[in-house]
Amino acid sequence: MIKRIAQTAGFAGLLAAIVLTLLQALWVTPLILHAETFETAEPVAAVAEHSHEAAVAEHDHGAAAGHSHDAEAWSPEDGWQRLLSTGLSNLVVAVGFALMLAGLFTLRAPNKTWQGLVWGLAGFATFVLAPSAGLPPELPGTAAADLLLRQYWWIGTAASTAAGLALLAFGSNWVLRILGVVILAIPHVIGAPQPDVHESLAPEALEHQFIIASLVTNALFWSALGLAAAWLYGRSRNA
Repeated sequence: MIKRIAQTAGFAGLLAAIVLTLLQALWVTPLILHAETFETAEPVAAVAEHSHEAAVAEHDHGAAAGHSHDAEAWSPEDGWQRLLSTGLSNLVVAVGFALMLAGLFTLRAPNKTWQGLVWGLAGFATFVLAPSAGLPPELPGTAAADLLLRQYWWIGTAASTAAGLALLAFGSNWVLRILGVVILAIPHVIGAPQPDVHESLAPEALEHQFIIASLVTNALFWSALGLAAAWLYGRSRNA
């Protein structure tokens, strides 16, 4: 059983990671790079002020003999480095989610490959769609609430969505299904943490494009992951 889970997760995660990386490279990453141009662009007045402050501070830096600055943290450059870094990150995440799906299959295995699509869409709803209802995907330069609060809300929303969907799908009576609906609604009734002022350096139209691209890309990723995991798990079980 452990070998079956590991093989299913490995191959399904690899396939889904390739799909996700290609979609991101073709659709999502260009939008991020476009948004970064607004984030790095400084108004003329800000540039002038920065230059003045740099000139004033130059004396202080020169007087501090022996003072040195740490090198900036390495980050992948645009192009193959960024693509490779994104692909490796996607592979780790995809294999982790595939392990979760394969583990769930041991409790309720799909009889048909298409049922893996249902499992995949459930994962999409749990980890992407429901959290995005309160915390939509954000471009660089977008104002956001406290990171820790957002993480707590995201985790609570994902857990509530998973529990609610499980009760709706596998609940043996209407009481459990009603409870599932209530659990689904709780995090959205509480509401996601929001910044004091909603601001973004990128145009609103670009934000909307990014949200749509992120949601569609993740939906295709989870669909591919669910289908591949179900097919591989069924094949290994029948071998």
